[in-house]
Amino acid sequence: MSTHAATAPTAHSQKTPLLQSRLGSFLAVVPLSFWVVNHLWDNLAAWQGGQAWQSAVTQYKHPYAQALTFLIVMLPLLFHTGWGLVRIFSFKPNLGAYPYYGNVKYIVQRVAGLGVLAFLGAHIWLAFLQPRLVHGAAEPFAAIAYEMRWHTPTLIVYVLGVLGTAYHLANGIQGFAMGWGILSSERSMRRFEPWSIGIFLVLLAMGWGVLFAMFQAGGTEQIIQEREQIVRTRGDMH
Repeated sequence: MSTHAATAPTAHSQKTPLLQSRLGSFLAVVPLSFWVVNHLWDNLAAWQGGQAWQSAVTQYKHPYAQALTFLIVMLPLLFHTGWGLVRIFSFKPNLGAYPYYGNVKYIVQRVAGLGVLAFLGAHIWLAFLQPRLVHGAAEPFAAIAYEMRWHTPTLIVYVLGVLGTAYHLANGIQGFAMGWGILSSERSMRRFEPWSIGIFLVLLAMGWGVLFAMFQAGGTEQIIQEREQIVRTRGDMH
């Protein structure tokens, strides 16, 4: 009886971090990865023009769909952010002692996570919340396309933000597969590595493709005139 009482808390303490880690990785990969891919896909409508982009990205068929989408994204994102920050500030870099490929990926993943956190915070506020709360409407395509073309810091932030997001998600999928036992051997992890790189490149191509389409559109006379009209009626969106 005394032995059981002594070992039960120990077993529980050993299981809890594993359960937390799996839950954290699950909430990161399953809802957020699907949302990221879907969001990038919708944004590719920028190649078809401003109206197509606004229809795909900023318009919702049902009035509650917007709030539901926000909750589905934000709740897992907040949980994953808290879980990830605990992990980031609990590890000690040892790249100098162990300069291996896997260790480099481990550290870059956490550095990328901090960058993605800052990028998503700014993106959610400036592209989603601020236009709706301050101006009472979604951000027009002309406003974001103009910023991409003529405001270099915005372009740089989005280029780096998409890069960090693509890497963090692709590497996170591999970590998810390892944590859940899908990749249980060194051989299986090596065989999955090209797939991880492929996912990264596809996400990066989608994201940078969206930015390039917006950059091109931002230089057209139509977008410049539409943006001037927006400034006259609403003021500067940012």
